[in-house]
Amino acid sequence: MEQAEIGIYGLGVMGFNLGRNFQRNGFRVAVFNRSPEKVRLFVEQPAAGTQPRGAASLRELVQMLEKPRRLLLMLPAGKTVDQAIEDVLPYLEPGDILIDGGNSYFMDSDRRSQYLAEKGIHFIGMGVSGGEEGALWGPSLMPGGSQTAWQILQPILTAIAAKAEDGAACVSYIGPRGAGHYVKMVHNGIEYGDMQLIAEAYEVLRRVLGLGAVQLSEIFNQWNNGELKSFLIEITAKVLAKTDEETGQPLVDFILDEAEQKGTGKWTAQNALDIGAAVPTIDAAVYSRILSAMKAERQHASTIFGHSAPAFTGNGEDLIRAVRQALYASKILSYAQGMAMLRIASAEYDYGLNLAELARIWRAGCIIRASLLNDITAAYQAEPDLQNLLLSSYFSETVNRLQQSLRKVVMIAIEQGIAVPAMSASLAYFDAYRSERLPANLIQAQRDFFGAHTYRRIDREGVFHTRWEEQ
Repeated sequence: MEQAEIGIYGLGVMGFNLGRNFQRNGFRVAVFNRSPEKVRLFVEQPAAGTQPRGAASLRELVQMLEKPRRLLLMLPAGKTVDQAIEDVLPYLEPGDILIDGGNSYFMDSDRRSQYLAEKGIHFIGMGVSGGEEGALWGPSLMPGGSQTAWQILQPILTAIAAKAEDGAACVSYIGPRGAGHYVKMVHNGIEYGDMQLIAEAYEVLRRVLGLGAVQLSEIFNQWNNGELKSFLIEITAKVLAKTDEETGQPLVDFILDEAEQKGTGKWTAQNALDIGAAVPTIDAAVYSRILSAMKAERQHASTIFGHSAPAFTGNGEDLIRAVRQALYASKILSYAQGMAMLRIASAEYDYGLNLAELARIWRAGCIIRASLLNDITAAYQAEPDLQNLLLSSYFSETVNRLQQSLRKVVMIAIEQGIAVPAMSASLAYFDAYRSERLPANLIQAQRDFFGAHTYRRIDREGVFHTRWEEQ
């Protein structure tokens, strides 16, 4: 039997479906999992494409692979990956390729890349987005690390990646060391922001206009035919249309309002602080999930503070239109923050990120795929050194046109006592970014008062300190 072209260690949902994807595209696959039952299921379950081989040990898995060996780890992030690397190293040879396709922290990938390079092993830290369906039918792939390994892997990864409407594969070499996992981390941060913004649009329409899930499903379905067309809007319409089998009522109304998180959004917010990138929409999305988990506290607080708001006297159709425009504007502002963070990180970590390529490979397969990404790709292709997406003519004109709708929706939400932290943060980001002068002069004066931190002046060069209490 011919040796396998790709090996997979880890047959969870993502590893299992990626394996099927490789098979369907004609690649010979060998698999191993700590649970022999999962190996048996993968090998024996009917599937299109090549016949896979199952290994009973890591050593056997490596022996099944043609040289240079290509081994994909699909394991939980953290110590599990480090242990797997140590377990498999004795069986690898210089020139072999080890790929980490999990949601690993980028600094771990930086470290592993250097560690394995010293042993002659090529390392690829690869972000994979698209969920289980994407893994099976075509994900967006973000490989970073060894460029030599990328050249070898490119035909395989191109074959299994999602294809955009123009036929282009949603995969590209991202950059050295942990660049691939860094980009996936920020992708997930943008995803957090997107989901929170959609939830806020849903909440405003639900509470202000009293619309039910079925009506809201129809609205989101309509929105998916225009500028908001995206995977997340599409599935929102489907979620809202789903009925509970037991009650016949909308299922979403029975789901507990506690949003969980796996950590990538939090990593994005934390790293943004480290490198000095402003991502307030992502920050708001992260803390909104934290607040949602405080269910018992929120229930208690609701009995103390209650909820009263003036009756809404506006036109319902006008509000629906305004929410649609507010959602699109705040979505643009959120992407602008994420792309600006990637630009700053590229310089900070010497990753050499190509922002046009990143937007291009997110157009299909991944969770944040949206028609908006075609315009973002075009903006960065036209101006590769663009400092901020908002400075491109298309997006500056669009946000300028829609900003009043965003203001209107935020004001109505505040008046009605509805929390819209992500929309509010997007608007505040816009207003701060477009302000020639901010009140930071007062903050710097305060810092100099209590800590002699000094300040600079707008009318002359130099660094100054004032004894503020002297007359």
